[in-house]
Amino acid sequence: MSVSSISYMFQSILAGIILTGLISPFMIRLAHQMGLLDRPGIQAHKQHTAPVPLVGGLIILIVLLALFFVFGLERMNLAGVLWPALIIFAFGLWDDFKRLSALQKFFGQLLGAVAVVVSGVSIQVFENSAFYIGGSPLIYVWLDRLLTVFWLVGVTNALNLVDSMDGLALGLSGWALAFFMLVTYDSNQIALSMLTALLLGICLGLYYFNAPPARLFLGDSGAQFLGFLIAVIAILYNPLDRFQASSWFLPILLLGVPIFDTSLVFFSRLRRGRPVYQAGRDHTYHRLVALGVGAERAVQLMHLAALVLSCIAFIALGLPPLPANLLFAVCLFLAVLTFYYLDDPKRWQ
Repeated sequence: MSVSSISYMFQSILAGIILTGLISPFMIRLAHQMGLLDRPGIQAHKQHTAPVPLVGGLIILIVLLALFFVFGLERMNLAGVLWPALIIFAFGLWDDFKRLSALQKFFGQLLGAVAVVVSGVSIQVFENSAFYIGGSPLIYVWLDRLLTVFWLVGVTNALNLVDSMDGLALGLSGWALAFFMLVTYDSNQIALSMLTALLLGICLGLYYFNAPPARLFLGDSGAQFLGFLIAVIAILYNPLDRFQASSWFLPILLLGVPIFDTSLVFFSRLRRGRPVYQAGRDHTYHRLVALGVGAERAVQLMHLAALVLSCIAFIALGLPPLPANLLFAVCLFLAVLTFYYLDDPKRWQ
């Protein structure tokens, strides 16, 4: 690692911000011409009053591909990250145009996740000798592959579902990417750090247009594409000179707010016998507003929670396994308390 590589990383962020800022106004006009708009009244949970372009995903794709080649990342063995993500983007864009069913969306996410596994990228937890309790090693390989698919599909949906208010999903993605950029740089994974830097710059550039009142939405193509890429980056992250038992939960904490939001909605609806995949206004943001927190402050509170969890993840990374996992256990305990507070029938029906 050197000063030049740090400079290259910040050049990536700056380039992402500038190029995103330059093409976004053009893409907004193009969306109006193409009819790629989120029109008010189509779904009950929508709160905007005028059509908003669904071009966030297209902007992310265009800027990422352009800068991917400008900075020579195609030579750094990252193709296995991009081509499965293009599957996710394609299904997301199809949904933005035609409104796919939950099953069709899930099929696209599953296809993208399987493509990642086929490309050779996989979580390696059960294959670790510490988990070996006998039997064929192939069983542990397949368990890791199933866990990989579960993680990719879960995080992709989590970021898509948390996109319930202007600027929320982009802000949470930006925090996660900023910290992934730091940890991948610390582990000497320069190519991965530069990829996260590019995505961070794009998120910062888009935030200007997505902040309330939003001039564009991410859409399914943007939220799923971004969530999927972050999920793959989390798998590829390989800490050096760190206790694995102190680092395994780092991606969970960095993505803790979207994961919590999805868990809250999923289990809350199960408790009440409601459809799990039906869009609604029962996400963390909506519940905070219902409790009297202002709309903008609710977004800021969720961003602050993401920052706090990311700081805790970094602190745990430098601790021995026992205190690190105790710290993670405290986070889980507080998450459970928050769940029951927000889902209390006295506060939420």
